[in-house]
Amino acid sequence: MKRLLLTVVTTFALGVPLLVPAEDWPTRPVRIIVPSGAGGGADTLGRTFGKQLSQAFHQPFVIENRPGAGQTVGSAAVAHAAPDGYTFLVSSIGALVIAPETSPNPGYDPIRDFTHIAYFGGPPSVMIVHPSLGVKSLKELSEFAKNSKEALSYASPGAGTNGNLVAEYWARKQNIKLQHIAYKGGSPAMTDLIGGHVKVGSITFPVASTSIRAGKVIPLAVSAAQRLAEFPDLPIFKELGYPDMVTITWFSLSAPKGIPNDIVQAVNREVEKAKDNPEVQKRLAIEFVQTEKMSPAEFTQFVQSELSKWGPVAKEIIKTDNR
Repeated sequence: MKRLLLTVVTTFALGVPLLVPAEDWPTRPVRIIVPSGAGGGADTLGRTFGKQLSQAFHQPFVIENRPGAGQTVGSAAVAHAAPDGYTFLVSSIGALVIAPETSPNPGYDPIRDFTHIAYFGGPPSVMIVHPSLGVKSLKELSEFAKNSKEALSYASPGAGTNGNLVAEYWARKQNIKLQHIAYKGGSPAMTDLIGGHVKVGSITFPVASTSIRAGKVIPLAVSAAQRLAEFPDLPIFKELGYPDMVTITWFSLSAPKGIPNDIVQAVNREVEKAKDNPEVQKRLAIEFVQTEKMSPAEFTQFVQSELSKWGPVAKEIIKTDNR
């Protein structure tokens, strides 16, 4: 008891937050900061898993949307928060891979400033075309683009999004020049694609799925690891000769560097349990979320591998778009 009191006194004297063991945590509501607006993929998955964590730990896990500057505002706030287990981040490929490579000053280092806890997963992107283009396969799109006198325009949900990366990565593999039209989200991009104002798009799959079913756009290839059960005739890039074009707009859970490891392990266990929950599985299926189970160490290694693979691509794409 004397040692415990001495630790508490010393901790507060040094101005360091007292880190509570997992068995005594949480004793009050926990914040989960979503660095984007309400209604998007980060918000949906944050609320889905936040609800499960609230039930598991018997305290509210409260979603706080803090959008701005390509997800860097909310992400930086978490990076510099106290590592006491009461502030988490719905992190993502956008916040941890794309923003650090494309922003002049994101305000954080994606590895050094965070403890990466759990992988949620996310939806793939799909290359689609308007029927009036007369293209029905990725090979035909490649031939059409190569024979075109001008660079072929395509729509994506925005500069630096997964859709943007997928289209540009494919174009570089084919030695094709594309003209990027960056929209503020997938929905406005789909509106113009359906209307034929732009003929090609690289869009997050759940945003495009309804129009694909209705035949308003033609899907050519999806960036998933395997064919989607609901769309068994839609090929994946991997089987069309692009083995490294397996990528999704993934989301995850991170915290400030230094959060106690027992809290990290406890939260990871509950997120992994949640993936087996029928209610959660139904929600993930609706959003075409592809996931897999990862320990904190495995997820951290995954973030590092994504940085190595997609970071340079994102940097080059943004540089090209800004010319």
